[in-house]
Amino acid sequence: MAESPVEELEGFFSQYKRIHYKKREVILRADDTPTGVFYVYKGYVRLFSVSESGQELTLIIVKPQDLFPIRWVFTGERHTYYFDALTPVEISKAPKDKFLEFVEPKPKILHEILKKTLVRLEGLLERMEYAVFGTAYQKVASILVICSERFGTKEDGGIFIRVPLTHKDVANLIGLTRETTSVELKKLEREKLIYKKGGYFHVKNIEKLKESAQWYTFT
Repeated sequence: MAESPVEELEGFFSQYKRIHYKKREVILRADDTPTGVFYVYKGYVRLFSVSESGQELTLIIVKPQDLFPIRWVFTGERHTYYFDALTPVEISKAPKDKFLEFVEPKPKILHEILKKTLVRLEGLLERMEYAVFGTAYQKVASILVICSERFGTKEDGGIFIRVPLTHKDVANLIGLTRETTSVELKKLEREKLIYKKGGYFHVKNIEKLKESAQWYTFT
């Protein structure tokens, strides 16, 4: 039986040493020259930028079976963002040239990488809409919808978001202060749309959460 693209990727990266990072440990700094292509086996990695005043903005959360930094790998452009471990992570790192030699004759793997990249782009575009048009309440509701769709699993009639997110993590995803984000999260909890248990958000009613975000306005 033929291997899937994901199995082929894991097979390629299995020849390289696995590396472990602790939660919040920096993996790549802005303007560093990457030393290879990273493949995530376990945990979640955050891509973020930092303003001159020190405010962080989380742009992408990289999940298991994802690669980074994708743009540098395929274009060679300067790497300008930070990557850190949102949770404890286990990754492998392959030399860029070896990785490109491996994937270039394999259209199914390239298609899989493109698909994952487009999913990330779609999430960024959705967040940009809310950054411009949405209220703080809508921004918080919308990012929980996005996280539910990208990282959620159905559980007990609702959706369990598998990424452990603090109020600060949510704030960094939508460009709000932690204090404002906490106020809006409490509203959603009072409306019985979400609850938090053991560091994880649970969405009790995804359709009502979408309505709270006025999801239909932008789709």
